Amino acid sequence: QVQLVESGGGLVQAGGSLRLSCAVSGSAFSFSIVKWFRQPPGNQRELVAVITTGSTTNYADSVKGRFTISRDNAKNTVYLQMNSLKPKDTAVYYCNLPRTGAWGQGTQVTVSS
Repeated sequence: QVQLVESGGGLVQAGGSLRLSCAVSGSAFSFSIVKWFRQPPGNQRELVAVITTGSTTNYADSVKGRFTISRDNAKNTVYLQMNSLKPKDTAVYYCNLPRTGAWGQGTQVTVSS
C-alpha cells in the first residue's frame, strides 16, 4: 500500500522560505506523477504544482516564479521549495499520487505578515 508523508511545514514571516518534503513508500513512485495541493482556512483544496515522471513541471498562476517542485527518485521524495512567501500562502499542504489516489496527512504552513 502506498503511503505519503509530508513534512517541512511551519510558521514563517512574509518574504521567507520553506521547503516541504513528500516521502512516498512503495515502488510506484518513479512511475508516478506527483501533485502538491493546498487548502487555505475556510476554502477548497487547490492544485499548487505538478511534476511528471520526466520532471516536467506545472504551477498554479498564484505561485509561479516563487515555488519550485522537484523530485528525487532515488529517495522516493518530492519537494516543494517555497520562496517569497505571502500570508495568502497560509494553508495545509498535501501531496498526492493520482495514479493510486493516495494522499498524505498534510503539513501546515502559516505565513505571518
